[in-house]
Amino acid sequence: MAVADGWCVAAFGDEVAESLEEQAEVLRNRQVGFVELRSAWGRNVVELEGADLERAKTVLAETGLGVSAIASPIGKAPLDGDFEAELTRFRRSLDAAQRLGTDRIRIFSFYVPPPAEAHRDRVLRRMSTLAEEAAARGLTLVHENECYIYGDTPERCLDLVESVGSPALRLAFDPANFVQVGVAPYREAWPLLSRHVVHLHVKDAVAPDRSGLDPYPAPVPAERLMDSVRPAGEGEGEIRELLAALDPGAVRFLVIEPHLQRRLPGLDGATRFDVALAALRGVLGTVRAES
Repeated sequence: MAVADGWCVAAFGDEVAESLEEQAEVLRNRQVGFVELRSAWGRNVVELEGADLERAKTVLAETGLGVSAIASPIGKAPLDGDFEAELTRFRRSLDAAQRLGTDRIRIFSFYVPPPAEAHRDRVLRRMSTLAEEAAARGLTLVHENECYIYGDTPERCLDLVESVGSPALRLAFDPANFVQVGVAPYREAWPLLSRHVVHLHVKDAVAPDRSGLDPYPAPVPAERLMDSVRPAGEGEGEIRELLAALDPGAVRFLVIEPHLQRRLPGLDGATRFDVALAALRGVLGTVRAES
């Protein structure tokens, strides 16, 4: 399953195990050909030093595993935070991408207090700076629609990519995150964003429990968000419809991001990953049967 119907299948390996060696072994044994590198040996990818990156490069080469993207935390921070510190971490993510043979870095567009639109200009200036630095190195940023950042709605994701106007800024489409902010991924988000999407996270969800909370944009506690996550095809993420609509020529990677720790607490990381992988295979089988 390294390649499925024209797509390359990847996974967030740190949900399988802490060490990169074990991540790589589990993915290789399940014929998943790429890792979305977020952390290794208990450290985030932007914290890895030169020797660590060389060790990672060796592990990947020995197992034949590619890197779909550097899953950096850049922009998953308050807009009022220290941007110079964020730039330092960002440049480490660019270095990691070049050292490990990928041209993609996952980023976010900063946590902003409501109303989000009041912070648009500052967000766009920061995102433009990031895109300029990535473009100078021949790299592409893929923006994930994380809950409660500036770009958590389809309209603001579209604003980001079109207003920055750089080929170095594209979109990583996360159906579960859209569900968690009250958006129907295929019916509402996909028509607006499809031409800018180059990366798909395979993660499903049901609407989170908002009892006792104000309506969006008031945030849902992280524990309730995690409780709402489901394997592909078992939630409201319209995964089947999205896969049927995807063009493998435009969206190269299907990236499994299970987030099933709270859903399946009695299982180890590898077994939870097996559940997520089987769910993706099942949805792909349904899409093939219907085509």
